[in-house]
Amino acid sequence: MSELHKFLFDGLPVRGMVVRLTDTWTEILRRRASNTGTGAYAPPVRDMLGEMVAAAALMQANIKFDGSLVLQIFGDGPVKLAVVEVQPDLALRATATVVGDVAMDATLSQLVNVGNEGRCAITLDPNTKFPGQQPYQGVVPLFDDRRHKIEKISAVLEHYMLQSEQLDTTLVLAANDQVAAGLLIQRLPMQGTENLSGSMVSKENEDEIGLNEHYNRIAILASSLKREELLTLDVETILRRLFWEEQITRFEPLQGDTAPRFACSCSRERVGRMIVSLGREEVESILAERHDIEVGCEFCGVQYRFDPVDAAQLFTAPVLQVPGGSGPH
Repeated sequence: MSELHKFLFDGLPVRGMVVRLTDTWTEILRRRASNTGTGAYAPPVRDMLGEMVAAAALMQANIKFDGSLVLQIFGDGPVKLAVVEVQPDLALRATATVVGDVAMDATLSQLVNVGNEGRCAITLDPNTKFPGQQPYQGVVPLFDDRRHKIEKISAVLEHYMLQSEQLDTTLVLAANDQVAAGLLIQRLPMQGTENLSGSMVSKENEDEIGLNEHYNRIAILASSLKREELLTLDVETILRRLFWEEQITRFEPLQGDTAPRFACSCSRERVGRMIVSLGREEVESILAERHDIEVGCEFCGVQYRFDPVDAAQLFTAPVLQVPGGSGPH
């Protein structure tokens, strides 16, 4: 059962969360493996995407944002793009586009950052937008200040959080074919309620970077958590082993329907809008060659087919005549 736990360190400016995704993660992998057009991920790709899924769930739960959070990593390796999308209710979906062979021992840079061109982007897309408002997006490279390649998703995201919020953050992430899990420790903001858009970043937060002794102590303890421990131990055992000398206030865990869970927002209607956006002439040209149009959702594997009659109806149905309509992804 997937679950997410939040906690505070009593009297200290530090908060934390642990996420363990089991059925949620295996459902994502099952749908990928059953998609005959793609097949199962190679283990290094699987583990990278699993760490991204755990991290994105933690970040969405941390900011309480009324909109979708999209975490993307893209570059010049065999993994051209890896995407995780998490909704405010923690419904999530994830996929990776892989071109070519992946070595069984491939590192992060070998997957997406061969020539140091890889990037990580986080997009916050509000459900309700003001006129002219665009989604907020922040981008960081997959290398450090000395242009040395970063080999951990956690390190990339820690750097991102420091830039966007001016808040110290420690992430421990791990994934295999059964579990995607993560531990987040973060220094609380000096004022306001920061989020990834950096809308309330204060000078006080920036001045505190790296200097809070309470956070530094707890971060060292958190960083001692080993990959196998994160993947195999229950949350209670993890917290007891790491922070047995600390006073912690824990909140009601998110489990079952409230926990992070797989859900895909694709639909035949959305695919229809995408087809209409191609234009009647282009659609007729495709149908002349293939006799029908088939579109597969990369997130869930569902296939949508439109024969000539279906396609013709798209251009007469007012509800679908939306210019620039989005596709199933």
